Amino acid sequence: MKKSKFLALAVMALFLSFLMGCGKDSNSQSASANSGGSNEKVTLTFFNTSAEVNTQFSDLFETYHESHPDVTITLIPTPIGGQQIQQFQSLLASKKPATIANLDIGTIYTYKSKFMDFTSERSYYDGIAQSGAIDSALLDNKLIGIPYTVQGYGLLYNKRVVDKALGKTFDPSTIKTRDDLEELFKTIQDAGVPPVMIHGANWSVGAHYLALVYALQSKNVDDSRKFIENLENGSLDLGKNQIYNNVMDTFDILKKYNYRGNDPLVGDYAKDASDFATGKVAFFFMGDWIWSQIGTLEGIDKEYGIMPVPFSNNASDYGNSEIPVSEPKLWAIDNSGSTPEQQAAAKDFVKWALTSKEGQEALVQKMGFNLPYKDVTAKSDNVISDQTSAYIKSGKTINIGILTYLPSDYYTMTGNSMLKYLAGKIDRAGLTAELMTYWKSQTAH
Repeated sequence: MKKSKFLALAVMALFLSFLMGCGKDSNSQSASANSGGSNEKVTLTFFNTSAEVNTQFSDLFETYHESHPDVTITLIPTPIGGQQIQQFQSLLASKKPATIANLDIGTIYTYKSKFMDFTSERSYYDGIAQSGAIDSALLDNKLIGIPYTVQGYGLLYNKRVVDKALGKTFDPSTIKTRDDLEELFKTIQDAGVPPVMIHGANWSVGAHYLALVYALQSKNVDDSRKFIENLENGSLDLGKNQIYNNVMDTFDILKKYNYRGNDPLVGDYAKDASDFATGKVAFFFMGDWIWSQIGTLEGIDKEYGIMPVPFSNNASDYGNSEIPVSEPKLWAIDNSGSTPEQQAAAKDFVKWALTSKEGQEALVQKMGFNLPYKDVTAKSDNVISDQTSAYIKSGKTINIGILTYLPSDYYTMTGNSMLKYLAGKIDRAGLTAELMTYWKSQTAH
């Protein structure tokens, strides 16, 4: 009798165990996938240098948590134009690295030993990405970070304001040279409209504007890298370089007609975006990512465009009819202090964000990013990035891959020199001297 009772209890226990296992499998399937087969809760951190969408990223992490309850992702925000790299370095030094880092490609290259190598998974990403997108993300032929956006920049324009000032529909293709640009600005100013705005921050004038000096040296990135090497070893005089002087001659025009001329270093990203979007200024040297800032503002204009910055008076020169386009940032996963469970969960989040309906809607519609992937169902209202796509399709782009290989502090240091020049604190010779000093200092690194 006791034996029979024991057998019955054993069968019942086995049956209950089976039922619990089924329930556990159905309710925790995603959690197991996210944590390397473990059912333990996993906490990730996400270091974000796309500071203009800090809030949107936090919302995205909440959405992910709803369907992946065993994974919590916490944002590590950075300020726009703030000490982002120093903050990242501090996390590494404290041995508390972020699980996922959204960083400039150049920074990822500098700290490549700190991140996971995705090369073994390249075929998966090649399969879901647009042609060439993964190739552009390779660093020393390794896939260390995953691209999530392609961006373009140049002279944004408020179509209503420009058309009204000119008294006709503006055709950006008519502006082919530096003289064309100055004549355009003069006409707009004569109509009583401030022609152009420069964002007074080192990342804008350093990373986005001055770096074009290096990118325009050649369509071949290796040639541009050689140009940088010559700056570092002192065998090249930047002041005698024609492209450098062309780029700075155009900058002088932007500076002359700058809407912020009376306070050029204000560097208020939100205010600049609002003033441009509400028609206080005709042109704005900025990128299509500005849409995440202006897209939700009330009382803004609806039509905007983007056009190249002409750097010379030879219309056929490289760069005069192209806009810079890149995958400026990548998502990289830490391998210096993260657990295997955290790494597995981080990899799952990255794939989910790029391929799921919820992830794509957040990145495209709420953040205004232009995903370099094939099956993107989310539709963006970012009319500027739509035009970036048109330049890409027509092949009118500047190869700015050299930015990947520039030192992590280049935009801070050289950008600060550019701000001095913008504010009139140094002249062209002074700027050139500071830039040469910076590059020569890199030989010691």
